[in-house]
Amino acid sequence: MSERRERKPSAAQQGRHAARELAVQGLYQWQMTGKSITTIEAEFRSQVADDDLEDHENWVKVMEIADKALFHELLHNTVRFKTELDREIAPLLDRRLEDLDAVELAILRLGAYELSRRMEVPYRVVINEGVELAKSFGATDGHKYVNGILDKLANRLRSAEVSARRL
Repeated sequence: MSERRERKPSAAQQGRHAARELAVQGLYQWQMTGKSITTIEAEFRSQVADDDLEDHENWVKVMEIADKALFHELLHNTVRFKTELDREIAPLLDRRLEDLDAVELAILRLGAYELSRRMEVPYRVVINEGVELAKSFGATDGHKYVNGILDKLANRLRSAEVSARRL
């Protein structure tokens, strides 16, 4: 019987994951407040200096390791392409887009952006990241829902990549 060893993520992988964490939080805030995404990004960057923040130590760590260029891209482009992303997501849902949990919606929009616009990121990475984000920020079984929707979306947007993987 062989043991499966867990590999520690590289610094670059940790930076990309942290950027996605921040992007989901920023998208959630944008959805809930209606503030401009530029304002939200500026607030996120300035919170590193805010010692009154409830989870300040963790926030500083995430901001320090985050790939800031990726954070900026994900945040701004997910908002920029929102209409197209929602159009891709909506037919796959079992409810109206407006009825989704706000965290799940932010994660699905982010995943849809990466699946449709960041072809250099393997579809399995997009799905895995979405699931991990849903486990961290979403409702109890939200990760299962996110997994199912992103899997269907990957089949639609990256059918050749998905088919090649299954061979």
